[in-house]
Amino acid sequence: MKTLYIWNTQTRRKEKFEPFNPLDVRMYVCGPTVYDRAHIGNARPAVTFDVVFRLLRHLYGSEKVTYVRNITDIDDKINNRAKSLRDNGDRQDLITIIKQITGETIHWYHEDMHSLGVLEPTYEPRATDFIPQMITMIEEIISNGNGYEVEGHVLFDVSSSPNYGSLAQRNLETMRAGARVEVAPYKKNDLDFVLWKPSSSDLPGWDSPWGRGRPGWHIECSAMSSELLGPSFDLHGGGSDLCFPHHENELAQSKSIYPHETFAKYWMHNGMIRVNGQKMAKSLGNFFTIKDLQDRGISGEVIRFVMLGTHYRAQIDWTESKVNEAAEIVQRWQRLLSSKPDIEPVVTTNFLTAICEDFNIPKALPVLHEFAKKGDLDSLYGALKIIGLENLAIKNDTLSNQSEISSNNSGVLEDLELLLRTREECRQSRNFSKADEIRNALQDAGILLQDQPGGELPKWEVGSNFKQKKLAILRSRFEDGI
Repeated sequence: MKTLYIWNTQTRRKEKFEPFNPLDVRMYVCGPTVYDRAHIGNARPAVTFDVVFRLLRHLYGSEKVTYVRNITDIDDKINNRAKSLRDNGDRQDLITIIKQITGETIHWYHEDMHSLGVLEPTYEPRATDFIPQMITMIEEIISNGNGYEVEGHVLFDVSSSPNYGSLAQRNLETMRAGARVEVAPYKKNDLDFVLWKPSSSDLPGWDSPWGRGRPGWHIECSAMSSELLGPSFDLHGGGSDLCFPHHENELAQSKSIYPHETFAKYWMHNGMIRVNGQKMAKSLGNFFTIKDLQDRGISGEVIRFVMLGTHYRAQIDWTESKVNEAAEIVQRWQRLLSSKPDIEPVVTTNFLTAICEDFNIPKALPVLHEFAKKGDLDSLYGALKIIGLENLAIKNDTLSNQSEISSNNSGVLEDLELLLRTREECRQSRNFSKADEIRNALQDAGILLQDQPGGELPKWEVGSNFKQKKLAILRSRFEDGI
């Protein structure tokens, strides 16, 4: 097996990746807070850790890697957006608005990530499904002397954690100066962070030993990771903006409960995205969602390629020239791959050597260009599968396959049209979970979808793994509509 090296944020050095158990490799990545459409900054960690997931599956076996990427569906940003909608005329109660926001945004997120070639994680837990586990953890933190209750709030006592700051490698005075936390008179220390806070009657809330309330952000990830991966696991990832305070606080509270456990053995953080040298901001007109870019005709493959062109730990400067260059390469590789009808993926040693150096895709890209130059399309395709661009090969069979289906089997088209209409009915009625279920089932049958604005039925493509019998089974499964 090729040796993988990872830059560990906690030790600030590149280390050989040695999982606790090679037969059960486990990774946790902080996912989206679902209050609005995903922008390119939200997409970067999804793409980055999708490559990590893919490479680990290649090295250890697809059934031996567990990937958890959470969804934060209880958060003040979500609540504030719901209040804004209500203030602007939405007459529904706040709880109903919040449920609609999170349901619709999760649906959008799935569509956007699918368009970028991001695989589904093994588990995608929602914070609101793990409230009991959070309450249990908070009780243990208090019992261990690491937390305290005051005025309906429960806070973690940072002074009780002697290694606090070890992940971000900051001293307490520096952290006090830079911490983006609410300074409240009931805190023992400025850096103490919220584990539980009270909820008013119009906000989401759960009964607890400290009254009706809701969890703080940090405890959510500790509860979900320990429940699904155990108190120690191999890799924890997220954007560099999460290192402090979020990941620092996760580490402190988890170690307070499991002092003899490691929590995360390796920490990985991806860099941020700037646009033309400036920080993204709506006021500057350089704030792009994935949908914005796709509405401009920039494909998911091109968006992904731009992100892969910079090492994951470095800051990306998103520019029009990078987009144009990526589009040219993507189109060139698509044309090449379309020239060979039967491609068998081959993963070469020189490609693995490059990418196993801390997922150094920029170092690996010249290897791919050499494959393309020599016409070694099997090796090109094998590398593309690991970096998540395998659809460059699938899409080139689309027109001929659609034509063949249209001319030879009208029944297949009828099955597909019924499924697409059923899914659109689900979308219009805001039954996003079922709409996602149909999309995922179609993908498994070899049909790839690209949604269209204005309620139009999506465009569809036939992949090389198309299964006609499975499509007919899906029709009988979903033909009752919503």
